Amino acid sequence: MTENRSAAQQAIGDITPKLADLTDKVLFGDVWERDGLSPRDRSLVTVTALIALYRSDQLGFHLKLALDNGLSEDELSEAITHLAFYAGWPNAMGAAAQLKAVLADAA
Repeated sequence: MTENRSAAQQAIGDITPKLADLTDKVLFGDVWERDGLSPRDRSLVTVTALIALYRSDQLGFHLKLALDNGLSEDELSEAITHLAFYAGWPNAMGAAAQLKAVLADAA
């Protein structure tokens, strides 16, 4: 029955059902659906923030979503390389490893 459950419901719905509900309804159901930015641009902003803040737990999910939202492997690679100089080398190295894993899983 997991096919009908969102990623948030599958990941945390059993332990924090309200957080999963807010993730589905407010974050992805409202904020991500606003007209001000395209899903592609929202993904680039989100991936950049996660890398800069070294929030690696969420990064793999958002790298995959960024690809689904139209960012290319080359664009994500360039963003990661660029961020090495603004967000720190370890952050970029970790992000590069996660991108590599996401791409390997997609292949």
